[in-house]
Amino acid sequence: MKTQASDLFGNDPAANLLPCDGTVNYFGPILSPAETARYYNILLTEIPWKHDEAVIFGKHIVTARKVAWYGDSDFSYTYSGTTKQALAWTPELATLRDLVGNLTSTVFNSCLLNLYHDGNEGMAWHSDDEKSLGKNSTIASVSLGAEREFRLKHKRQPELAVSVILESGSLLVMRDATQSHWLHCVPKSKKIKFPRINLTFRTMVTG
Repeated sequence: MKTQASDLFGNDPAANLLPCDGTVNYFGPILSPAETARYYNILLTEIPWKHDEAVIFGKHIVTARKVAWYGDSDFSYTYSGTTKQALAWTPELATLRDLVGNLTSTVFNSCLLNLYHDGNEGMAWHSDDEKSLGKNSTIASVSLGAEREFRLKHKRQPELAVSVILESGSLLVMRDATQSHWLHCVPKSKKIKFPRINLTFRTMVTG
């Protein structure tokens, strides 16, 4: 059964969108329209975006979607068979990191940015469960630009599914056992004609 989370909870950040085995909170917009536009324009033009790469079944894939990886130090982050080295925080990313950290009571030390040029680009079903993120880690997702649908489905009970529309300037947080029990994706949509920037703040395990 697929549930449109916003229909049930609105933008109540205390409400858990998941029925079991994890916690997902949708805060709705946390930035004013003016702040959202400013961050969107700066990040779109000043981030050194690069096409993402993955090794799937031994085949090297280069995606149309672009990414960038930032952190407190030059963390290496390996996923989908490729490794990235973190760049130093920009002033804008550091400000957003601190804002999101205060709202979620979490200390984030890194951020993976995604740039979807339009609805022809999406993200396939996956979990952010790499060992470098630790177990039951908190991931905070800030969306700027085009509104996109965000879907989750349970790994063992795929009939349990949740969907939410991520507004520009909004924050969604995945925490507790979510990555162990749920998959998430951003489906493609030909209706989307404009870019979306997604900032996923994370806490890499150090030491």
